[in-house]
Amino acid sequence: MRVHRLTLPVLAVALVVVTAPAPGGAAQSPVEWREVFSPDGSITQVAVPRALETRAEPARVAADVVAIQETGAPDQRFDLVFVGDGYTQGDLATYHDHVVGKWAELSAVEPFKSYKQYFNVWQVNVVSPESGVDNDPTLGTNRDTALDMGFWCQGRDVNTERLLCVNQTKAGQFGALAPQADQVIALGNTAKYGGAGGGIATAAGANDQAGQIAVHELGHSIGGLADEYDYPYDRYTGGEPTEPNATADPAGAKWSRYTGQPSPDGGTVGAYEGSRYYRYGLYRPTENSIMRTLGREFNLIGREAMINAFKAKIPDLN
Repeated sequence: MRVHRLTLPVLAVALVVVTAPAPGGAAQSPVEWREVFSPDGSITQVAVPRALETRAEPARVAADVVAIQETGAPDQRFDLVFVGDGYTQGDLATYHDHVVGKWAELSAVEPFKSYKQYFNVWQVNVVSPESGVDNDPTLGTNRDTALDMGFWCQGRDVNTERLLCVNQTKAGQFGALAPQADQVIALGNTAKYGGAGGGIATAAGANDQAGQIAVHELGHSIGGLADEYDYPYDRYTGGEPTEPNATADPAGAKWSRYTGQPSPDGGTVGAYEGSRYYRYGLYRPTENSIMRTLGREFNLIGREAMINAFKAKIPDLN
């Protein structure tokens, strides 16, 4: 296990935001849509007041970076970076166990299982003054933590307890301490089920179900996959989506080479109405893949998109 001590005052990290867009390209709203994940695996969107985030002071952005898996040069691999919140110096061994567990869960799912060598995995040891996260166990419980993580989306959405939000700016600053950050995932020091999608996905570090959030989010950031659930909009009237797993064509010609074939997610490839946040007018390839419900597999179209992305970035790796 290699450990680097890094202090980097100003770094950018490439992030993919996968919240539902405002219809018609409207100006920035005072609310933001966040993906929220239920214990039964269902995924939806909730609108929360837009966060007014502050940056961490550059001098405080310092942490040990631990290589969990290092298979090649960062510019020749997908670099998955975990940052933790609510872990004190004495909790770092626990945090390490949480990171290893989440990576084991992720890499057990295809196509990550077969292409595990395409990844570097980094653990950034962000140290907090106090253990835990805000609003755990109850709303109004405050913790002094490095990344301001909390349930009820840090108190911004008092209707959705499991919505676990983080200061995206600070999490990105610490994530950028890794040699490269293609995707940053923030783990909270809590066993309560929770997480959120967005530029930096979050998951409860000590909850065994929450690792599926990382699988779903990497479908977005690596494969360019659309969400396959149908909330919050009604009917789609736009052009053909660019994502490989969403179409406006009710015949599903975009993936016709797979039509009628059994898919790893348990369905049969066809064209199923309801996708990319719309109930009507957009279609998905199968009834219920990981891009619709956590705990499922990628469908054939999603799996192909992921493998193509792996090979496009790292063409010489066998």
